[in-house]
Amino acid sequence: MRTVRSLRSARSLRGLRPVSRRTLGTGLVVGSLAATLLALLIPVYLFGSAEPAAAGARTAWNDDGGGITNTRSGPLTPLDRDFVRRVRLAGLWEKPAGRLALERGTKDTVKTAGHHLVDGHTELDRLSVETGQALDVTMPQRPTAEQQGWLDQLEGARGATFDRIFANLVRAAHGKVFGLVALVRDRTANTAVRDLASRANTVVLDHITVLENTGLVDFPHPGDNEKK
Repeated sequence: MRTVRSLRSARSLRGLRPVSRRTLGTGLVVGSLAATLLALLIPVYLFGSAEPAAAGARTAWNDDGGGITNTRSGPLTPLDRDFVRRVRLAGLWEKPAGRLALERGTKDTVKTAGHHLVDGHTELDRLSVETGQALDVTMPQRPTAEQQGWLDQLEGARGATFDRIFANLVRAAHGKVFGLVALVRDRTANTAVRDLASRANTVVLDHITVLENTGLVDFPHPGDNEKK
């Protein structure tokens, strides 16, 4: 019986054709491609689209209803006009806040931040006014009610309390405007607005840095954003 089975097995093996190297190589390539595709699809399936988180971010700005106008430096959008006004508004309260820091700050780092605020917003104030005049943008002449409220808080504070209120109020304001500066710098087709945004980006980042260097900024808890 074993001899018969051996003969049958031998006949079966003789009927099988050897696998060519080309066929084997093709199989390996197809297998590799399938594995790569699977590796790419798994993260999308598990975690959703790979769209950057920043792409979904929303930065608040005001539409003045003026639409898009043409200027010598390019088209001017409501976002552009709002940005030019906001740079001016920032200087109307942050420059006085910087002066208060120079007068009342009890830490050298607070006084340093005050110097940077005064110098930076003196420059940005001039640039924003010049840009507004060139683009026929109506500019604010006084802080908003909210900004005046921040100044009132600083006016009523003394000592270490002043230092902490100053660092946190001004740092929070800069953190909000930083996103708007980046948005405008990315979207604007107006060269004058782009130049202002480029300079504002540098100044605002400098202010954020010196304010954080005071060691007084109360950063949000890592879980706070998820709760919102």
